[in-house]
Amino acid sequence: MIVANPKKQIPLRLSSKLYEEIFAWAEDDFRSVNGQIEYLLTQCVKQHKKSGGAVPKTFDEKEPEVPSDS
Repeated sequence: MIVANPKKQIPLRLSSKLYEEIFAWAEDDFRSVNGQIEYLLTQCVKQHKKSGGAVPKTFDEKEPEVPSDS
């Protein structure tokens, strides 16, 4: 049997915190963690192609913290 477009498997290491955040997001979107990561990477590649391959200058910047009302 020949598979036309097999999916590739890659090892991926994530911090516990990032995994938990992706896990929660995946649950909200009714996806598995693997499906969520694949979805997010697909969206990033589409955006990369759309923008001509440039990475936004703010890509690695942390978002400003919102002050709490306490």
